Amino acid sequence: MGASLRALRALVLLAGFYLLGFILLAVLAAADWATVTWLHGGVAGKILIVSVVLAVPIVRGMFMLRTPKGDPLPGVPVTEQQEPVLWQTVRDIAAQVGTRAPDEILLIDEVNAAVSEDARLLGLLPGTRRLYLGLPLMTGLDEMQLRAVLAHEMGHYANLDTRLTPLIARGRAQLIRTIGHFHERADSKVAKERARQEKAAEKRLAKGKKAKEVDTSGQGAMYRAMAKIYTAYGHFYMRATLAGSRRQELAADLASVRVAGRDSAASALRELNALGPAHGFYMDSYATLGVGAGLLPLPGQVYGGLRQLLDARSEELEDLRRELSTEPASPYDSHPALAERVARIEALPDDGRGGQAARPSLQLLASPEAALAALEQAVLTPQALALTRLDWADLVHESMTRYVAQGAQEFHEALAAEGAGPGLGPLLDAIDADPAVLWRIGDRLPKSDEAAAATGRTAREFARPVLRRAVNQLAGIELTGQGRARWELSWSDSAALRYPHEAFAEELAGALDAAVADRPDTEPLRKLVLAP
Repeated sequence: MGASLRALRALVLLAGFYLLGFILLAVLAAADWATVTWLHGGVAGKILIVSVVLAVPIVRGMFMLRTPKGDPLPGVPVTEQQEPVLWQTVRDIAAQVGTRAPDEILLIDEVNAAVSEDARLLGLLPGTRRLYLGLPLMTGLDEMQLRAVLAHEMGHYANLDTRLTPLIARGRAQLIRTIGHFHERADSKVAKERARQEKAAEKRLAKGKKAKEVDTSGQGAMYRAMAKIYTAYGHFYMRATLAGSRRQELAADLASVRVAGRDSAASALRELNALGPAHGFYMDSYATLGVGAGLLPLPGQVYGGLRQLLDARSEELEDLRRELSTEPASPYDSHPALAERVARIEALPDDGRGGQAARPSLQLLASPEAALAALEQAVLTPQALALTRLDWADLVHESMTRYVAQGAQEFHEALAAEGAGPGLGPLLDAIDADPAVLWRIGDRLPKSDEAAAATGRTAREFARPVLRRAVNQLAGIELTGQGRARWELSWSDSAALRYPHEAFAEELAGALDAAVADRPDTEPLRKLVLAP
């Protein structure tokens, strides 16, 4: 479908919203006329009032509110003087696609690239063009893959997709707004009726009479009926516009192939399938690991550490690159299924551009480190920026030490309840004084329903592994406090506590088993952990 036809369809769909409003207003006006003609008195007055009240949300949705503008994405705007290579790359790709280059480039914190245009007069006149380019995206792509992504975005410009976005967004916003007005009116009517009935019930109770049950069924029914009419059109509108969006994505993929080649375009999409989950995991498990302890990585490493994770877990990510979801796209999806897009590209004839050597795309920036640090300043909250900054090794050690200590708090409370002080030493002293204290402490710890119902030997077997883990925590806290153990960062696995020597872990396991045996022996653990 050409741009002119797509623009016409968007206008028709938007006009359909207004036409629906005029039809409903006409129906209400006809009802008012019939009421005035055939009815008189209080009933006619009530019907007229209802029709006016129903007409208000329709008119408000059509005329009285401006279409809200979305909040701009936070990021770092870069000029051509600051990033000449990136700008030249974008301009060259725009020229190859046959469209005007963006007027602004904004570096953002997402695994994504996107374009927008501040078109005017419902998309008839061009406006300021912006390219949003994610630094995490650049971190995971090589230059040819990034060119493929940029060509895809320039393809949206060339196909005038961004011109029509404000027009389509206006229709969606007005539908959502109108439906919301009707639901608000319905909810308000229900709330008023509930309040009235509850007040009446209070008066009856005060007089010693039985209160009626509150019943608001039927309240706001007319409002909800009107909302359903607009919701039905909204479903049609969304299906129609999103079907067009999916076709636009496929057309933009062809621009990607023309500029970067079939193999680079396909590999970029495969890489995106792996990069999205990897970035989410990295942000949750690494970049923000120390936030609860008041810590952040060094400047530039909040987003910059992603590359180390990608290198360390390349084999895991290869499965994501290879195995794409084959789930069919929903009628309400804005993009076709990734597997479909890749299959369409890979089915194209070989263009001889496979295996092109390419540098990491971050090298298009004058200083990747400076850009990553500037991005943190632009997107992180002042509270986050005020946290203490540590290198990765110290961040992991300090954070894990703090979290393990917090995790042992419950065990410390159980110790205190049995008259023992916090820490491994007081626990071992208490066990030596009264071996049964171990099981009383275990009984104070949270347990499953099955464990809570157990008695005798069975109860001990449920409690033993829980107690062993808790004692192991105390041993770890003691060792890290002495400087004999340290939490170590691993980009390929979870952080692990490293002990003084290789055989230490095995010795500790034996000592823990002895400490929580039916006849506890604390001596091995004392010698191993507490001895000077």
